Amino acid sequence: MTTHGTRADALTDALLDRFLGELRALAPVAVWAHGSLAGGDYQEGRSDLDLIAVLKGPIGPGTAWQVGTLHARLRTDPLVPQLHCTYLSDATTADPARRHLTWAHGELFRRTVTPVTRRELHVFGRVLYGEAPAELLPAVPDRQLADFVVRDQRDFWRPAVDRARLWTRDVWVDLGLVTFVRATMTLRDGSLISKREALDLLPGLGAPVEVVEDVARRRYGHERRPVAEGWRERRGELTRGYLGDAIDGLVTAYT
Repeated sequence: MTTHGTRADALTDALLDRFLGELRALAPVAVWAHGSLAGGDYQEGRSDLDLIAVLKGPIGPGTAWQVGTLHARLRTDPLVPQLHCTYLSDATTADPARRHLTWAHGELFRRTVTPVTRRELHVFGRVLYGEAPAELLPAVPDRQLADFVVRDQRDFWRPAVDRARLWTRDVWVDLGLVTFVRATMTLRDGSLISKREALDLLPGLGAPVEVVEDVARRRYGHERRPVAEGWRERRGELTRGYLGDAIDGLVTAYT
């Protein structure tokens, strides 16, 4: 199989080599990286490894069993909790509403390949093996991308803001803030920005600076600081207080 280049760190390279080797039994048409690994903002051990594999023919129960077995064989790798892969067949790549077999968070389920992911793959997707995204995935019209971004903010993130218990967790604070600013920039000019760029822009969009600094320190800093008593709760309230009005304003402006 064609290897993936030298942009990632050593442990990541080793896992991708092993994954591609295991995947050979499923005769992939293509394997791509998107997200941080493709976009140049990858942090080994912190960032997810977001992959798409396109297989020949239909993906039935037998293929699902093979996929589960494949990932089980990788379980001893230190980075495997970060490895997520969605499996498409070469006949089902065109429909953005279709749910595809996916391995993530240690289990198999089905999810869509969203217009944002599809646009990422066209703009900076990283080919790990086989055909390029443009050969297999239809282009994403600007209107489709904008409609999805607004719908995601309105229907997923805005209701989540009202669920206070979620926002004591790092992942909700990090993704909630980053997804909002990335949505803002996509709606302004169609751009897809990295998480680092999103964090740099957040203070200028009115986000609470102490929360942005907390996210940046955990994602990019080398110093591990103890969590002060009550900080997670305060951080959650600050984030929710900001995002509620910010999402409402964004959705109103683009609908």
